[in-house]
Amino acid sequence: MRAKPKLSYFEMQAYWGVSKPHMGGLRATKELIRLCNIDKDKYILDVGCGVGVTPCYLAKKYGCKVIGIDISKSFLSKARERAKREHIEDRVKFKIADAQNLPFKNRIFDAVICESVNAFVKNKQKAIKEYARVTKPAGYVGLNEAIWIKKPSAEFAEYITRITSAKFENSDSWKKLLENSGLKNIEVKTYKISAMSKAYVDEIKYIGLRDLVRGWYKALCLYIKSSAFRKYLKEAWPSKSVLKNYYKYLGYGIYVGRK
Repeated sequence: MRAKPKLSYFEMQAYWGVSKPHMGGLRATKELIRLCNIDKDKYILDVGCGVGVTPCYLAKKYGCKVIGIDISKSFLSKARERAKREHIEDRVKFKIADAQNLPFKNRIFDAVICESVNAFVKNKQKAIKEYARVTKPAGYVGLNEAIWIKKPSAEFAEYITRITSAKFENSDSWKKLLENSGLKNIEVKTYKISAMSKAYVDEIKYIGLRDLVRGWYKALCLYIKSSAFRKYLKEAWPSKSVLKNYYKYLGYGIYVGRK
């Protein structure tokens, strides 16, 4: 087995300033918003907000108040820059916090949402129970998570874990995690992805072409300057077998439960 790259998945994203993308992009975010009944009168927590794309979208498009949390200071710095650039600092705030130990009182948010977060969390059940704790009665907890749509080969599972440090689940496992947190009326929607999927276009819309271009420019500069980054890319480059089976094993699911 090859050694784990010295530079981590999140260190790379923090440098690029793009944050982790989530499968389904803006289309999936809109579906999550709809299922959580989010509108201008709601108070929303976005867990693992990265560089603040979804909190800013919620505040600007829907007019609701949002708190975005993340464990990365670098991500949050860029999130505040985004909010300032979009003139919505009065409606969206950012705070450093751990999903497994939320620094909020019980029952204060109308909805708690997470996009491609919980696969990276060590104790998924503890985190989701925290989301339920801070949600108001009859409020919503909504997740968008990558899923195994088919049991992966050992090589593929090892590659994903080694490169991202994430632990993906199948769809039934995510649903059970919500049920075990006391959430009810759970809605589940699962999607496959493909190389020609519209989801990739939606990813660009979600992050924004400007930030994507800036991120790739930074990546190019880092590649030129950093031997550690070049080593990371070499370690991260998938085998032919992994590339061939990428769309066979991976998809994403949207899971929404009510308190």
